[in-house]
Amino acid sequence: MNSDKVSKHISQWLKDYAEKAAVKGFVVGISGGIDSAVTSSLCALTGLPTLCVEMPIHQAENQVKRGKEHINQLKKNFSNVDSTKVDLTATFDSFKDLFPTILSDNVELPLANSRARLRMTTLYYLAGTYNYLVVGTGNKIEDFGVGFYTKYGDGGVDISPIADLVKSEVFELGRFLKVPKSILEAKPTDGLFGDNRSDEDQLGASYDELEWAMVQVNKGKKSSDFVNREKEVIEIYTRLNKANQHKMNPIPVCLIPDQMKV
Repeated sequence: MNSDKVSKHISQWLKDYAEKAAVKGFVVGISGGIDSAVTSSLCALTGLPTLCVEMPIHQAENQVKRGKEHINQLKKNFSNVDSTKVDLTATFDSFKDLFPTILSDNVELPLANSRARLRMTTLYYLAGTYNYLVVGTGNKIEDFGVGFYTKYGDGGVDISPIADLVKSEVFELGRFLKVPKSILEAKPTDGLFGDNRSDEDQLGASYDELEWAMVQVNKGKKSSDFVNREKEVIEIYTRLNKANQHKMNPIPVCLIPDQMKV
């Protein structure tokens, strides 16, 4: 990948879109991970106002530290970058306390997704205040491969500048853009559980493995064409892709035949 050309292409695309939409700039949620670091860097390259937002919710300290390091670096290098912190911990705790105790073991994921949805609401509040666009940070594997994002959470955005890049390409672009080493070396995590579990822990496969599986499945390959770990990875990819189609496809609309409306 020609990182120089790709970064210029994306930043120009962002600038053109913002100008056509008659908005002033961008707002990006900063997590301390590679995707938000690359996305905010590309927004900064446009020269348009770019607001980086920290939104901790019982966040692991190493994630907070990496996010701050990245924001400070951006602000040092780009005069158009600003930042703000909205600590949503108390808001999340109040939200959680509204619900009665549910006799179920299946509350951890809904609560995790609620964190992402509170952050989406925050980003849109700020975007509306400043007439900015909410910029998505999802990559191709997450958005179109295994659907590893929260519906109406981090999936609720105006534009997706890196959604045609797989994770390895995002890391490559991050190295070119001189994203902090701490972010480049950190294990990818969605940070939704208040601990250090990685994306791989949740998915059951690494991004390199999932990229490989995406290529194989797009070629028409099936798990029966492979053995051992490769077979397992294809099965993981296929299962997640199928289960998360509701995120990747448009909302189903019940169409009423014309003759019923007469």
